[in-house]
Amino acid sequence: MPELPEVETVMRGMRARLEGHTVASVALHRADLRWPVPREILDVLPGRRIEGFARRGKYILIRLGGGWTVLLHLGMSGRVVLGVPGRNDPPESHEHVVIETRDGARVGLVDPRRFGALDLIETAREAEHRLLAAMGIEPLGPDFTPAFLLAAFTGRRAPVKSLLLDQRIVAGLGNIYVCEALYRARIHPAEPAGVLGAARVAALVDAARAVLEEAIAAGGSSLRDYVQPDGELGYFQHAWRVYGREGRVCGDHEDGSARGTACPGVVRAVQSGRSSFFCPTLQVLSSER
Repeated sequence: MPELPEVETVMRGMRARLEGHTVASVALHRADLRWPVPREILDVLPGRRIEGFARRGKYILIRLGGGWTVLLHLGMSGRVVLGVPGRNDPPESHEHVVIETRDGARVGLVDPRRFGALDLIETAREAEHRLLAAMGIEPLGPDFTPAFLLAAFTGRRAPVKSLLLDQRIVAGLGNIYVCEALYRARIHPAEPAGVLGAARVAALVDAARAVLEEAIAAGGSSLRDYVQPDGELGYFQHAWRVYGREGRVCGDHEDGSARGTACPGVVRAVQSGRSSFFCPTLQVLSSER
């Protein structure tokens, strides 16, 4: 599933191509995505100006004139393709929704497995939407501070990785980038969150912000179906230090930046059905030190 950096990259690509343009038409080729697509979009969108874009967690918000917002979620295999005005590209397979602007630009939602979602909501009530109402703070926003995360962890015995993936605490963090952030902060993914002190939590906040910002700059990580809206692949997977490196040395040992220790190979463990990758030398449980 595309994670926050991939969704942010898609959102920025759509903003650059579509913001300020007016919708001419909407074609709904298939309405049975994860949930039925409201047919009201066929009547509401045409003639409205695309005022702006925002991201909330892993959701894209397309804000239109007249107080309406289109909520978009890419799901497991969904992606957005952007057409160039004056170039009549044929529709792609599984292109279920197509929005065209008056100047000839087009945006198509391609979703082979149909786990994505599209909804129409009033802009003033975005925060009340059932998919957004319970979401936590944004990890790239001003509220994601060491003090906030320390308070969220205090008294909790659950693994730190599990709490970071809890969308009710922090919105948008996904498996790849949590693994990478924990590695940078030298925290074992199974460490009970409540034992982390202020200094380690501060290092984790810095690491999470840094890895997300670097991934966005690289266009995200290309896994399976994900590509950017212009068709280009993301490149951050080439910068992974620990994720997906089971049995290989971690990135810091590979390039020599972790001096004085040796890595026997990255370990893959399963936590709550998700793969966790960590360096057994650099990420050690407090109870085992």
